[in-house]
Amino acid sequence: MLNHDRNDRLTRVGPGTPMGNLMRRYWLPVAGVSEFETRATKPLRLLGEDLVLYKDLSGNFGLIDRHCAHRRADMAFGIPEACGLRCNYHGWLYDAGGQCIEQPYDDLAMADQPGRRRPRMKGYPVELKAGLVWAYLGPEPVPLLPHWEPFTWGNGFVQIVLSEVPCNWLQCQENSIDPVHFEWTHLNWSSRLRGEQGGYSPRHLKVEFDEFEHGFVYRRILQNSLPDDPLWTFGRVCLWPNALFTGDHFEWRVPIDDENTLSVTWHFTRVPREAEPYVQDRIPTWEGPLRDPRTGDWITTHVMNQDFVAWIGQGRIADRAQENLSQSDRGIAMIRRRFLADIEAVERGEDPKGILRDPAANACVTLPIVAREMLIDGLPKATILADPLLSRFYTRYLFQFGQPPAVRDAFAAAVGIEMVADEPLGI
Repeated sequence: MLNHDRNDRLTRVGPGTPMGNLMRRYWLPVAGVSEFETRATKPLRLLGEDLVLYKDLSGNFGLIDRHCAHRRADMAFGIPEACGLRCNYHGWLYDAGGQCIEQPYDDLAMADQPGRRRPRMKGYPVELKAGLVWAYLGPEPVPLLPHWEPFTWGNGFVQIVLSEVPCNWLQCQENSIDPVHFEWTHLNWSSRLRGEQGGYSPRHLKVEFDEFEHGFVYRRILQNSLPDDPLWTFGRVCLWPNALFTGDHFEWRVPIDDENTLSVTWHFTRVPREAEPYVQDRIPTWEGPLRDPRTGDWITTHVMNQDFVAWIGQGRIADRAQENLSQSDRGIAMIRRRFLADIEAVERGEDPKGILRDPAANACVTLPIVAREMLIDGLPKATILADPLLSRFYTRYLFQFGQPPAVRDAFAAAVGIEMVADEPLGI
């Protein structure tokens, strides 16, 4: 249990806050590259800062202050140029570092002062990897953007899903090390939502938590588990500092500000062996809705939508001083202690947990993975369809509601298996 001061220390992420300073030491996924096939700019709020992400006419990305340094016009309406983004109000041009490199009127009116200093605004490093746009908002030296093992896999269909969740990022991330919620939120509650009134699912008998270089692993034994169950021998990864990794997908919880979180999912599905070789020409990005637009009700039909409802129900910022932690919450206590220790490390000028600076170590960063062989080598289509559980992941996108028909069709074409569309809302 945390008192109010420590809760604030772990949840507040604005500039100059202890947790804000910590989170700025990491690369954050902030958008999908494919979003910029139809747009040049995207306004973003990250760690309490209002910014605009843009793609210029040379194909380069930049992340700069949302407001022009001249008279604070909105750069989300800016004009992309061959190098940088130009303000649509008076034409000031900025490069990816936030440096103003052209002031059309002043450059003529003050042509006799070629050495004058032009203003500068915020500009942050941006990199592209695995179909995602990543941003780093921290101090130099800039760490390496992790090259996680799944980013190296072939013969897979990848999709990126974005959602804005109206609550603090920490209650989202604490879900990443909470195994028992799966039993109740995704099994028992799901069955009741479907109108089923039978018995409850197999109970958790044992949970364990282990720390490693890139985060924590949670392991579990259920009533119907075998001793060598991969969920016990390998487990799932609470990836540091703000993600869940389950083997076939990552879920990042990116702080927008103190009371809002950007959920970013990167999902890999291995195509059946009959579909090899498969090379994906573009990674689609789509936005998953949280509410039924016709009724205003929260969507509860899909795995992550159920998580969203649980997190939102804790309040915009969960009051942890009112909690009563139990034995299953040992992992949550562990990551809170680690976050507090990392904050102190940053305050001493040290690197926090999980920072990568050695290019050799970053060539392919491995993680504990359930079913690694299947994800790399694939399975025959007949084996996939004969498995009642596995086949569900190939015939419907179970994790979030709202997969667009174009993405569904592209997935079905890639795997050679017909997909089922989501049920319409508002019924």
